[in-house]
Amino acid sequence: MTDNKAVTAAVPRHVAIIMDGNNRWARKRFLPGVAGHKAGVDAVRAVIEVCAREGVEVLTLFAFSSENWARPQEEVGALMELFLFALHREVRKLRDNNIRLNIIGDRSRFDPVLQRAMADAEALTANCSGLQLLIAANYGGQWDITQAARSLARDAVAGVIDAEAISAEEVGARLCTGDFPMPDLCIRTGGERRISNFLLWQLAYAELYFSDLFWPDFKHDAMRAALADFACRQRRFGKTSEQVAAES
Repeated sequence: MTDNKAVTAAVPRHVAIIMDGNNRWARKRFLPGVAGHKAGVDAVRAVIEVCAREGVEVLTLFAFSSENWARPQEEVGALMELFLFALHREVRKLRDNNIRLNIIGDRSRFDPVLQRAMADAEALTANCSGLQLLIAANYGGQWDITQAARSLARDAVAGVIDAEAISAEEVGARLCTGDFPMPDLCIRTGGERRISNFLLWQLAYAELYFSDLFWPDFKHDAMRAALADFACRQRRFGKTSEQVAAES
């Protein structure tokens, strides 16, 4: 896991996105909620294209939270079908564009057919060296921190590590994103101003960008605008502006 350093922002290495507003987009058009999720697939393609072109290394998309199981069963079932369909249809395009897919979260609750499709999709893109695409599915930030703590506790009990020597870096390494740099930029669409249990540990020093656009409308220009906004920010990581300027 790469440490963050105080720098003037340019292109973020890692962008994380909370894709919000699919249902509201559909309601405005008097369509069922799943229509918004289907329309959102085009926005996913758009942000992947922009991130790959602009040199972003990692893109994490919050596709399905651990709390989303509480939604109406019909919507959850439709989302699972859409997820399976998208995996089958899109994974070869990812491979052909040198994009590696990683799915993070607790897969145990998914249907075995979907679990196999996830594993197959990851295997198909395993040798890709371009943009790293992380899809957070049945993911929650509290769950992620908890599973990291359990992993460390097991090793401490077994005598593999010294509990007193556990550092923040070691906790971060046990998170689902432990092999990737911390997010530099977190985008949320749909007009809401919260992070909704997404990458709670990882977003400690991320720049936050909120868009009023519903996710299906967040396309190429909107993504470029978010990156341009990030490029204007000064990232201090606890230091003063003068210190950062002197280090530049």
